[in-house]
Amino acid sequence: MVDYGRMECDEAPIPTIGAGEVLVRSEMASICGSDLHIVDAGAGLPVAPPMPHGFPGHEGIGEVVESNDPEITVGSQVLCFPNTAVGECFAEYQKLGGRYCLALPQSELPRPHLLMAQQLGTVIYARRTHHRDVAGETVVVLGQGSAGLFFTYLLSRAGAERVIVADLCDHRLAVARAYGADVTIDASSEDVRAAVLDLTGGRGADYVIEAVGRSDTFLLTTDLVRLGGELLWFGLPDSNQPISIDFSVFFRKKLRAASTYGAQDEPDARSFRMAMAMIARGQIDVSPLLSHVHPVEQIGEAFSHARAPLDCGALKVSVSFD
Repeated sequence: MVDYGRMECDEAPIPTIGAGEVLVRSEMASICGSDLHIVDAGAGLPVAPPMPHGFPGHEGIGEVVESNDPEITVGSQVLCFPNTAVGECFAEYQKLGGRYCLALPQSELPRPHLLMAQQLGTVIYARRTHHRDVAGETVVVLGQGSAGLFFTYLLSRAGAERVIVADLCDHRLAVARAYGADVTIDASSEDVRAAVLDLTGGRGADYVIEAVGRSDTFLLTTDLVRLGGELLWFGLPDSNQPISIDFSVFFRKKLRAASTYGAQDEPDARSFRMAMAMIARGQIDVSPLLSHVHPVEQIGEAFSHARAPLDCGALKVSVSFD
């Protein structure tokens, strides 16, 4: 990250690892929505760019080539899920703490499928730490990127009576229907608020999840939920500026809300292990998510595609180090 909005490929020395760290030769890394907000808007950045090589990548797979962690052996094939604040998954050789690695299972699936366990793991973590029994309920998921799609999949299989989703991209809405969405709203041409209230008889949904990370969709959530309902704010905000919620609405509607962060530091990486098992066993087909793969030399173009999914039909954009 050489400047705001600019990712470039460059040569750099191979990092030296410290105690408890491993060095991983990267095979593939995916671009997360939070990466876009960090790179383009500087969301959460403690200093101005340029940033360390590989930053802010935090979804990767690769091979351990050096280890100072007694529990991780050289030659291990691993999922990498470092914290976003220090992630270096966009580097060909990345250093990270050994506890942020998870051995890949034996599987006949293409290896990039196993990479999707990072994003699925964060969604499982959100569901586990802020559990809601959605059986018989109407739920709304704003955004159908990879995280939103995983929420759609899990909620539909958790017994939700109706899963309503909204996105700007036709392709993502089509995948959402395959993942269990009952109603899809094209936010590029429909009024999401009017549509949800119409579908719920003016009452609002029981549970609303924001999986976009935009100020306008955060603010929309309180309009979509019913009296006494619940909100989950999953997306990383797209700005460092405060988001001014109308607390009087929140207060009078007797709402509850939660945000989620820190799946990487969960003891024993339990949620990532659950996600890896689901994918490896074929419980969920992640192949529709793997839409675009660029060589790392084209990381700037990869970010451009991730920014403009409507233009190229992108869902999950990745970079390869082959």
